[in-house]
Amino acid sequence: MTSQTVQTIRFEDGAVYERSMGIWSRLAGSVFLDWLNPPAHQRWADIGCGNGAFTELLIRHCAPSAVLGIDPSDQQLAFARTRSGVEAATFQQGDAMALPFDANWFDAAVMALAIFFVPDPAKGLAEMVRVTRPGGLVAAYAWDIPGGGLPMENIRTELRRIGVSSPLPPSADISRAEALQELWTQAGLSSVETRPISVQRTFEDFEDFWVANLGNAGLAPVLASLDADQAAGVKDRVRALLPADAQGRVTCQARANAVRGWVSQP
Repeated sequence: MTSQTVQTIRFEDGAVYERSMGIWSRLAGSVFLDWLNPPAHQRWADIGCGNGAFTELLIRHCAPSAVLGIDPSDQQLAFARTRSGVEAATFQQGDAMALPFDANWFDAAVMALAIFFVPDPAKGLAEMVRVTRPGGLVAAYAWDIPGGGLPMENIRTELRRIGVSSPLPPSADISRAEALQELWTQAGLSSVETRPISVQRTFEDFEDFWVANLGNAGLAPVLASLDADQAAGVKDRVRALLPADAQGRVTCQARANAVRGWVSQP
């Protein structure tokens, strides 16, 4: 047995991210936006926008007057700019803990599958609050990592069985519903609420599922580090967890927690 942890998760390739996580982001994001039910023609900040998967969904779902997407990866942003239907969006490189925006400018600020990547979530949230006008919405959704909600949790479980750990985002624990509720409340937001989001994704077959996860920036280097027997064993055990239907398709589950609150009026 071996024990290995890769310390850094960096999503750089927008096309690879799209296959591994972009589809998941939109599945959970659709439920999230239905829950928010915001009015149209508002100005949005999409913090940690990545390759624009959620940004595109936001534009289609909410008809905003403007969207500004921020992400630390220039490569992800380059992919985001190629998306159709994002004409209302502007994308720029930036740090969630030091947003390059004026105070009180946005009607809403969101983080889609991003808050657990922020080294100091409280500082990131404070920045979201700062740039959102009084009465504006501040919200996020995140995979329930401590609760085993990651889309690739079945692979991570089988890796642990052979003593191999896979990396987690630096602030994974913040994705608990109780932690999000506390964080939003301590930031002074009003009418704070959380809700679970459960989604599922169907793949053409097991190989489609496996290849999609090989593009995950957290899993790929770990799987590549295994010897041939270990890799085959993990793959076979995960395959057994995902029985195919009559058409050969396999379905995988994931769970997230969402939170919302409003900036207090003066």
